[in-house]
Amino acid sequence: MRQELLSLPKGLAEEVSRNLVMVARLIDEDPEQSYAYARIALRLASRVAAVREAAGFAAYATQKYSEALAEFRAAKRMTGSVELWPVMADCERGLGRPERALAMAGEPEVQKLDKAGQVEMRLVAAGARRDMGELDAAIVTLQSPELASSSVQPWTARLRYAYADALLAAGREDEAREWFAKTLEADKDGATDASDRLAEIDGVEFVDAAAIEDDADLEDALPEDDEDEDDEDDAEVAAAERASDQAEYYDEDDDEYEPLDEGDVDVTDEIVVIEDDERDKA
Repeated sequence: MRQELLSLPKGLAEEVSRNLVMVARLIDEDPEQSYAYARIALRLASRVAAVREAAGFAAYATQKYSEALAEFRAAKRMTGSVELWPVMADCERGLGRPERALAMAGEPEVQKLDKAGQVEMRLVAAGARRDMGELDAAIVTLQSPELASSSVQPWTARLRYAYADALLAAGREDEAREWFAKTLEADKDGATDASDRLAEIDGVEFVDAAAIEDDADLEDALPEDDEDEDDEDDAEVAAAERASDQAEYYDEDDDEYEPLDEGDVDVTDEIVVIEDDERDKA
């Protein structure tokens, strides 16, 4: 890619490069934003194969399969490479054309792929068979020396997972469990959810420890909240008692007594109680 960008003026090459970096950085966590950066790069340098390829993957990540296929085809024409053949076939699946994906699986281009590419093509072909409701054919498609091998390669976990999933879809639960377990052995990075699928087959239900901690924290907080509510209740009771004392202080038989409106009484004022002795002195 660096060599291709060198064909551009320096300032333009730097701008395109920055956008391509953002495409790669965001494609998994924010595909839509990645796609936006890819469109900028494409507008700046549509004649660069690496830009067309990046735009294709960004469109593929956002399920814009027709656009992705067009970009992949353009990149293939520019480079003459067949390495994008499997993902091009998968775009055909995404467009609802599994029969075209199967036809591509039988083309001479597949023989030019490296081992990883051939395994990827096999996965796409099996997926196309499943799209067409041909579960048994999908299972047979995945049966290969790569699946049977005990060595772990970058594609091993995905291949075993696809096989286990196809077996489960066909109702072969015991075999599916065995292959989900084998997937787990190969999946050191946790790229698949094989452990969850195993647990589902075994009827095991995982408890979210984080949720339990949150509930515990909430329960611990409740007494403090109750305390605050109790304090508020106590304050209301005290205010009511002071209001009662205020009302009792005035004697309706006193000639100078004047009834007070509720708005005139401030229940928070201190009530001064005059003892009998002090009243006599007054």
